[in-house]
Amino acid sequence: MIPNQHNAGAGGQQPAVFRMAVLDTDLDHIFPSSVLPPLWAKLVVGLVAIVCFARSYDGDFVFDDSEAIVNNKDLQAETPLGDLWHHDFWGSRLSSNTSHKSYRPLTVLTFRINYYLSGGFHPVGFHVVNILLHGGISVLMVDVFSVLFGGLQYTSKGRRLHLAPRASLLAALLFAVHPVHTECVAGVVGRADLLCALFFFLSFLGYCKAFRESNKEGTYSSTFWVLLSIFLGAVAMLCKEQGITVLSLGMLRNGGLLFRMTLLTSGGAGMLYVRWRIMGTGPPAFTEVDNPASFADSMLVRAVNYNYYYSLNAWLLLCPWWLCFDWSMGCIPLIKSVSDWRVIALAALWFCLIGLICQALCSEDGHKRRILTLGLGFLVIPFLPASNLFFRVGFVVAERVLYLPSVGYCVLLTFGFGALSKHTKKKKLIAAVVLGILLINMLRCVVRSGQWRSEEQLFRSALSVCPLNAKVHYNIGKNLADKGNQTAAIRYYREAVRLNPKYVHAMNNLGNILKERNELQEAEELLSLAVRIQPDFAAAWMNLGIVQNSLKRFEAAEQSYRMAIKHRRKYPDCYYNLGRLTQAGRGPETTLQKYADLNRHVDALNAWRNATVLKPEHSLAWNNMIILLDNTGNLAQAEAVGREALELIPNDHSLMFSLANVLGKSQKYKESEALFLKAIKANPNAASYHGNLAVLYHRWGHLDLAKKHYEISLQLDPTASGTKENYGLLRRKLELMQKKDV
Repeated sequence: MIPNQHNAGAGGQQPAVFRMAVLDTDLDHIFPSSVLPPLWAKLVVGLVAIVCFARSYDGDFVFDDSEAIVNNKDLQAETPLGDLWHHDFWGSRLSSNTSHKSYRPLTVLTFRINYYLSGGFHPVGFHVVNILLHGGISVLMVDVFSVLFGGLQYTSKGRRLHLAPRASLLAALLFAVHPVHTECVAGVVGRADLLCALFFFLSFLGYCKAFRESNKEGTYSSTFWVLLSIFLGAVAMLCKEQGITVLSLGMLRNGGLLFRMTLLTSGGAGMLYVRWRIMGTGPPAFTEVDNPASFADSMLVRAVNYNYYYSLNAWLLLCPWWLCFDWSMGCIPLIKSVSDWRVIALAALWFCLIGLICQALCSEDGHKRRILTLGLGFLVIPFLPASNLFFRVGFVVAERVLYLPSVGYCVLLTFGFGALSKHTKKKKLIAAVVLGILLINMLRCVVRSGQWRSEEQLFRSALSVCPLNAKVHYNIGKNLADKGNQTAAIRYYREAVRLNPKYVHAMNNLGNILKERNELQEAEELLSLAVRIQPDFAAAWMNLGIVQNSLKRFEAAEQSYRMAIKHRRKYPDCYYNLGRLTQAGRGPETTLQKYADLNRHVDALNAWRNATVLKPEHSLAWNNMIILLDNTGNLAQAEAVGREALELIPNDHSLMFSLANVLGKSQKYKESEALFLKAIKANPNAASYHGNLAVLYHRWGHLDLAKKHYEISLQLDPTASGTKENYGLLRRKLELMQKKDV
């Protein structure tokens, strides 16, 4: 795939490849003349890339992995493969207004294969694939950089040298060990960027092959390679949207014949059209907290802040020491005045870019001009989809989008080292700097990979980088709440709300914890505020209904539940809670004091039936239907519902218990006994299971067995008054029987 460039130019000048040899000679002090053969050079690069990120191989699913993988039904066998082509990256339908429109079906397909081969959600297999992908891409970069730096070296007789160019080896090593890649490699969702990069570079090399073939007379293979390049570009785009930018780089890299340019342009336009049609309902809708600069009223404020974001991305490439899983929600305050010292960063960015552009345009050295042009192209063009120039994006800064632009950075940095070596006598110092950068970056990759192994480490690592980021505090709080540390979680949730007074998700989670701690007044205030800020926040409406129910404000609770269902029609948990609504003045809530006790049995049953239709495995809704029908004397219907439930959830011991009670009342003792024993086997420490089995035996006349299970039940729960009373009745009956026998 490497272009053949050993033919002499016009006027008998030396081939351009000999100019590349000058740069390689300048790097002699870093890589001695006995450079590794190409195969060994690639093996070294691949090994270094894998070592840098190997620490993440046994990490958990963290951050976005939960939504894109664990909660994504597109990974499971029940979901038809065809649905992947109609769903976004997170498993939602592209036609939905709530879809993020991230169309990456080929990436999701690899997740599905991982799920199948791993036998479930076992993160090791997912992480290993990511690490190997980065290693493979780093190996491929040796060839890519060979093209970018001017092709392989040739002798004066046109024979190919069996040495890997030093410049491409150095650039590939810089790429392999760059810490900004950690999010893509250690975060499983970063596979979208890895797969996109793989096919992106294959597409680029394919176009380079077409350029070489076009120089051969009497061959039509050039067209084949251009078409293959377009196809690989389409595959890259189906892995992640950035992939389409490879066609622009193809034009930049020796555009050549009008025919090839026309093919690339037509292919790119066709891909964009198809992508837009698939997206369906237009661009995704993001909120101000996702990208505050894009919501600024002033065009000048937007422009200044966008350029500041660009400078931050450039800084992450230059100094990837401060890395954060999320840069939104106050992490980067808006620049609203020219007196803000941060405008210096904008000036520095454009000073460097304009300087490089001038060097590229004005240099008399064609090879230098070519390298700088391609380096700038790789730096800027793949970044354009994340620049906010064409459409609003859903983030402020995202390290993952720098995977492709980092190639341009590596080209420019390597070229800079070569140029410095040529014009300075302190070559050993430059060599030390280069090796120091490689070693420091490797160390940083190892450390950062360790931070991505668990959510706790990842979230806490962000506190020192973005202490003003409300999402960082929210995620730490959520992680603590999941581990049962509610007191600490409350502290972080409060801080998230303080930093962002409109953070409705933090309010919702904080309200839930306060509800569980019976701090109902504050919980109601928080949840009411959340739904005022975001009226379509269905989860907050449902949780507000639960709190209002606990405060015995039943009409308000019912209204809140119905608002939740209005905004999320498929909401099984809300239907379940609607069915449980307690009647005013009934006192403490019990199983019998539900929504059904408002003499609205049909409404309660309908609510629970809706819950089970939307979520067939909703055990609590099934149970409540069985209990309500049992308590209202509809034993035949209760039995039918119980049998239907057990067909769907055959191993649920609570359903076995409820159906066993119904069968016992219907005098189907043998079948009832079998279900009780099966439920007890599944949950042997449930006092009520033993107690109700004892009641069954008591009715059935198996008094010794009844006595045995009453005693077991009372051992497990000595305070059960009903069991005590029934046990007393049995003992008196046994005593009377003994007296009669005497």
